[in-house]
Amino acid sequence: MKRNLTPLQTDSWIYRIVVSALSLTLVSSICGAVWLQANDKEIPEILIGLGTGALGGLAGLLAPTPGKE
Repeated sequence: MKRNLTPLQTDSWIYRIVVSALSLTLVSSICGAVWLQANDKEIPEILIGLGTGALGGLAGLLAPTPGKE
């Protein structure tokens, strides 16, 4: 029996691009928060939300999936 595979299952570049974008968002939000804190400015909640969302997305993508039987 032949299974129909979707591009998400066969193309590893999709995951590389998504992981890279989420990593860039996470690193830039951390750097921005550190820079704002060093200059005694308030960190906007949107910056915290972006970092948290990117971290959650990375955790969801990189966590091992349970095996299907």
